[in-house]
Amino acid sequence: MSARITLFTTARILRQLRHDPRTIGLLLVVPTLLLTLMRYVFDSQPAIFDRVGVIMLGVFPFIAMFLITSVAMLRERTTGTLERLLTTPMHKLDLLFGYGLAFALAAAAQAAVAAGLGYALLDLNTSGSAWAVAGLAIGNAVLGMAIGLLVSAFASSEFQAVQFMPAFVLPQMLLCGLIWPRDQMAGWLEKLSNVMPMTYAVDALIEVSRHADPTRTMWRDVAVVVGCIVVALLLGAATLRRRTA
Repeated sequence: MSARITLFTTARILRQLRHDPRTIGLLLVVPTLLLTLMRYVFDSQPAIFDRVGVIMLGVFPFIAMFLITSVAMLRERTTGTLERLLTTPMHKLDLLFGYGLAFALAAAAQAAVAAGLGYALLDLNTSGSAWAVAGLAIGNAVLGMAIGLLVSAFASSEFQAVQFMPAFVLPQMLLCGLIWPRDQMAGWLEKLSNVMPMTYAVDALIEVSRHADPTRTMWRDVAVVVGCIVVALLLGAATLRRRTA
């Protein structure tokens, strides 16, 4: 790997994002609108909004990054950009970590806007700090990005890439504890949820919402999320085939 090439890739992706207002809207505007909608859905039950809202601060970035990166990487595969890049000295990990860094910066902006809105204007309350929630939101966004990069290898069109969302994301949302406590699900569903990355991302946010200081459970969940990110990036690198000029 080369730090210079990785940073060059990061700069290229950020330039592409800057010139794509629809993607910027998906990253910054849509999560805040959905969070605001949720606040007033639970207008008479602020305690429920405190529980669900903090989780959605992590789930929204995961979904947005999954969609954006799976489509963006597929576009690079199908237009020949990826093939041309891999004829250069660029290592496969330079490309993937360049993507990761670019979208981590985008996720930081998204988390800052959404968390700022939630805490400053929507009266979101958590025992843990807003900084911890924002940090976990960024981690969830990077997790969505890594999985999106991986699944893009199995799609042949942008439509197929979007179709992976109900296959990879919706089951995790249903089983991660957002809708119903996992320990009250059928035993086989709880076991299935134990192997889903979003489960640990949501558990970490729940820990922050309930405890003023970081807990061992939270750090365990963070470690699992980081491990899933690394594994997804390495598997994604394995799907990239280097061509010779």
